[in-house]
Amino acid sequence: MLTFNPGWDQNANTLETFGDARVLKEKFREAGIEIKAAVEKAKQEPTHFMIDDPAGNLIFIDQHV
Repeated sequence: MLTFNPGWDQNANTLETFGDARVLKEKFREAGIEIKAAVEKAKQEPTHFMIDDPAGNLIFIDQHV
């Protein structure tokens, strides 16, 4: 599984700007990519979702900020 944390750098320091996971999730949906285990929370709360890459590997998008 690959994990991406929008809003953090490689040392878990908060970034000033980043692509919000909710926006990324909608872009994936619009592209026809199945969203797995999505948490539908209000904006500004932590959220996460998962997708499969074309090779079948699981990708976890986990936003804490």
